[in-house]
Amino acid sequence: MNLTEKFLQFALVGAEWVLWLLVALSIISVYVMLERGLFFRSVAGADRAVRRPILAALTEGEFEKARKLAANAKGVGARIVFEMLDHTERGPAAVEAALNATRSDERLRLERNLSFLGTLGANAPFIGLFGTVLGIIRAFKDLADSGLKPGGDSSTAVMAGISEALVATAVGLIVAIPAVVAYNIYQRRVKRTLGEAESLAQSALGLIVARQRSEED
Repeated sequence: MNLTEKFLQFALVGAEWVLWLLVALSIISVYVMLERGLFFRSVAGADRAVRRPILAALTEGEFEKARKLAANAKGVGARIVFEMLDHTERGPAAVEAALNATRSDERLRLERNLSFLGTLGANAPFIGLFGTVLGIIRAFKDLADSGLKPGGDSSTAVMAGISEALVATAVGLIVAIPAVVAYNIYQRRVKRTLGEAESLAQSALGLIVARQRSEED
């Protein structure tokens, strides 16, 4: 058996397993969409709500009060400020290093599983197309085995086989489109959330460093 025949035997399995694969991927994508949706809903506006109290406490030099406010908040910026305040005794450089390290960790937390949606959105149509190709190969193989009779059952069967194979492409698009839309929406949410967090963190950094330097003087 040559290599072509081996691939032909694989193709004759049909597109059914590709459809099941797409169904499984769609279930995972729906879970990711729901999980990310709930997550972004929980942090939406959280930094704006605590911005003034935290900055007011830092302005007065009440680091412990600001730390408690940040610990009880759900916002990304508040989490960064909390880590910064844990390093105030080590000086301004340590505070800034904590900001940079925590910012990277928070970005990863915000973007968790979004790469799956992006990858699925880009590749699901190709997976569906692969299933279609397998289905068409099987349809024509069945046609070759039965022999073509114009107007007969064989031509009807091959057309039915091709139409069934095209379902895989349609399913691939159905899976890909919501994944791409959700990916783009959540990427915008990531940028917005990080922007609000960065504003709070940089403002807090300026107040912390200013207070530390005034105490050193």
